[in-house]
Amino acid sequence: MTDHTSNRGRWSGLSTRAIHLGYDPASEQGALTPPVFMTSTYAFETAEDGAALFRGEKEGYIYGRTKNPTQSVLEARIADLEGAEAGLAVASGMAAISATLWTLLSAGDLVVIDHTLYGNSYALFTRGLTRFGIRVEVADFTDPDDLARALALRPALVHFETPANPNLRVIDIAAVSAQAHAAGALVMVDNTFATPVLQRPIEHGADLVVHSATKFLGGHGDLIAGVVVGAKAIIDRIRGHGLRYLTGATIAPLTAFLLLRGLKTLELRVERHSASAAAIAALLADHPAVRRVDYPGLPGSPGHDIARRQMSGFGGLVSCELDGGLEAGIRFMNRLVLATRAVSLGDAETLVQHPASMTHATYSAEERARHGIGDGLIRLSIGLENLPDIREDILQALDAVTQTRGAVKSPLQEVRP
Repeated sequence: MTDHTSNRGRWSGLSTRAIHLGYDPASEQGALTPPVFMTSTYAFETAEDGAALFRGEKEGYIYGRTKNPTQSVLEARIADLEGAEAGLAVASGMAAISATLWTLLSAGDLVVIDHTLYGNSYALFTRGLTRFGIRVEVADFTDPDDLARALALRPALVHFETPANPNLRVIDIAAVSAQAHAAGALVMVDNTFATPVLQRPIEHGADLVVHSATKFLGGHGDLIAGVVVGAKAIIDRIRGHGLRYLTGATIAPLTAFLLLRGLKTLELRVERHSASAAAIAALLADHPAVRRVDYPGLPGSPGHDIARRQMSGFGGLVSCELDGGLEAGIRFMNRLVLATRAVSLGDAETLVQHPASMTHATYSAEERARHGIGDGLIRLSIGLENLPDIREDILQALDAVTQTRGAVKSPLQEVRP
């Protein structure tokens, strides 16, 4: 297998690098696609050779839990796309976050998080870390004064998502990074929603970037994986500690292969997702069943100006609050025919979910209300279907909500037509 940093810097195009970087077919008997190395361990030429690998004096492979040649090509490509020195691929997005936290934090350390995170991330920080003596402070990262209050406590690390799950709040990466660094903290950004096609947080001052690679990076709903990228010294520590013995969350070689395949079409897919999502956001904004639309690309929406500065497009996620709360949300979801009721995102299929009862059920009702996650909030991951078909399905479901508003019968009693 070739040197996985080869070709770095030779090409400027994102898709070109996603397709070619870090692999030379000549190194593998002309195989156009990087092979899947289905092996758990690796042979050493001599005892001295093995000892040098264990001491870290030479690069190579020892055991499949920490590194595999297929995985190495993937890590080189995603790190390059994000503008990072190095990357680590693991078994899930939650594994990427947890392996990083267990590596970098110790009992007594403080972490500051934004108040709106993916539900399981929020649970990891507020219910998981705190069991082991790590303190967690929640702040509103869109409020400089509240962020300053939290940073005055001198955290070791700050973590946030932008756009955030599920209501697409936009956070100023450069401003938060500058404040956090002044307080001596590392900055970790979850870039799952934007992908490196639209946003590269390291260019705006972040130290680490994590992804649920299950989503847009994979793009086909057929794998679970995560990645973390950043400075090589930090990534090496996470591989050697957070992955090797703290979590053991190894990515399977075949999953790494599928992710490499997904990266080849990432730019094309994200462009299509984004164009369709912008059209659906406009449709939602004009419909009487919708109380509020959250989409960074809508002029006048909160965070729109920041998004224009740090993003080259606005992504494939749209959320909206339906007038009528829980019943309206359930009625809308049950009327969908083309779109699929499911909790993931970034797939070829349009996926719709209800955060209050699904991804953010780990929040209390009070926390959801405080963080802008209403009972009628719907999150739509706009897929790659033809836009007229997506529009027709969403419009008929919205019309059904409007026509039946105020009806006594609960939509929970209805059966999908």
